[in-house]
Amino acid sequence: MFFNREKELSPEDMKLVKSCEEEAEQLYRSGKYHCAEAVMETVRRRFTPELPESILGTVSGFGGGSSSGCICGAVSGGTVALGLVLADKKLTTHLTRDLHTWFKGKYGVTCCKTIRHTHKGVCPVLTGEVAGKTAAMLMNRNK
Repeated sequence: MFFNREKELSPEDMKLVKSCEEEAEQLYRSGKYHCAEAVMETVRRRFTPELPESILGTVSGFGGGSSSGCICGAVSGGTVALGLVLADKKLTTHLTRDLHTWFKGKYGVTCCKTIRHTHKGVCPVLTGEVAGKTAAMLMNRNK
């Protein structure tokens, strides 16, 4: 995998990753943001704060597996956030593949319905995990 060839993050970078995890989970739990929005907003605040919060509208339809239960909204939010920050199609494609592979390794599937059935109540935590993983991937791209 592309991401796994990268160097390890510094302790300072790991603190930022943890902070992103906590922030996204808190945003989700607040009820103001769903999974995709919480991931996207956390990445926006940390990596592209010059963009307005209204950019979240680009992921509003992804909550609840795009309202159909298909792909996990947090993964969708992470995918959009990667593309937004990187603005590099090839790198975004590689990191998206790695994000999906990592997520499937952790939860077995990327299907929202299945995850919510087999891992009840996990959505706030996995939202934080995806935000942290996305942040780590973005920080690692320059290493």
